[in-house]
Amino acid sequence: MSTVVTNIRIDKELKAQATELFNDLGLTLSQAFTVFLKQAVLHQGLPFAVTRPPSKELLELLEAIKEGEQLAHDPNAKTYATPQELWDELGL
Repeated sequence: MSTVVTNIRIDKELKAQATELFNDLGLTLSQAFTVFLKQAVLHQGLPFAVTRPPSKELLELLEAIKEGEQLAHDPNAKTYATPQELWDELGL
């Protein structure tokens, strides 16, 4: 297998952190890049999902859904037979 020299620019601190991590795993930075590139070729794309962190609004929505599911399964939760019963209780 012939190799080529490749230059890449990386943040100094990120490189130091990654080098330490890979050394703990018994890999050089060069070997870790090789593993990454082989996996990218094998997967025909990035070998992991790339996503944005969820927005504050999405987190709030997911929390509301979770709360609704808990209420739906709570035998002690108040229920209403009709919308009018709810409106009457709310004084609407």
